[in-house]
Amino acid sequence: MSCKQRFPFRFGTSSYIIPADIIPNVEYLRERVDDIELVLFESDEFSNLPSPEDMQRLAELAGESALTYSVHLPLDSYLGNPDDAVRKQSVGKCLRIIELTRTLPKSAYVLHFESGPGVDINGFSESQKRDFTGGLRESLRMLLDGCGEPASNFCAENLNYPFELVWPVIEEFALSVTLDVGHLEFYGFPTGAYLERYLSRAKVLHMHGTLDGKDHNSLAYMKPEALDLVMSHLYRYPDPGRVFTMEIFSESDFDSSCAVMERFLS
Repeated sequence: MSCKQRFPFRFGTSSYIIPADIIPNVEYLRERVDDIELVLFESDEFSNLPSPEDMQRLAELAGESALTYSVHLPLDSYLGNPDDAVRKQSVGKCLRIIELTRTLPKSAYVLHFESGPGVDINGFSESQKRDFTGGLRESLRMLLDGCGEPASNFCAENLNYPFELVWPVIEEFALSVTLDVGHLEFYGFPTGAYLERYLSRAKVLHMHGTLDGKDHNSLAYMKPEALDLVMSHLYRYPDPGRVFTMEIFSESDFDSSCAVMERFLS
């Protein structure tokens, strides 16, 4: 059974479900989901950035199958870093991905607010928190000035630190939110309270379960009460443009997650 076009939101998953490149994954998923999260990265060692021909094919597949793409901006973009050069480099990475995906039908750009590799923001002093949020403001000014996209298309994702730390920045720049429920459950934040406070600004939800101390597993491993709570909110406040991304990375997790979701179909 397909869950495509069966919910009051856009049902989606990641571009890495079968062990293949992006195009075969989109071809595999095109009649199963409404939205596909493109996880793109580029480094000295490896790049998965699609070619111009691939981008044309992604646009064609979207048109043929009523798909949209949520574009996850690079994970190694440290927009809150205290170093100007690091922030400029990070913004440059994001701008390259935005330009690369310009012709695609997009539901959102997902971005992380981080300071640096392995940096635990939970341990920041008050002055470090001010530097972090000040860096985010500088990066966002550069990003928005350089991309020509509405601020509301960018969805800041909650990570392992309290979202309240960056909420003033989100409000100041009129950004949207990626509400990662898998992160809320994994790190022990109150899912209900976050839904009440942030769902109205959430263009994207990330859903995944925890198994053996690791997240990004099948929804079969998400607490049923947490999933029930999310679904009750989504049915109570329907938004046909909102994206529900099962942020998982295997065919078995995809199949078992879809089986879990079938119980919410009328």
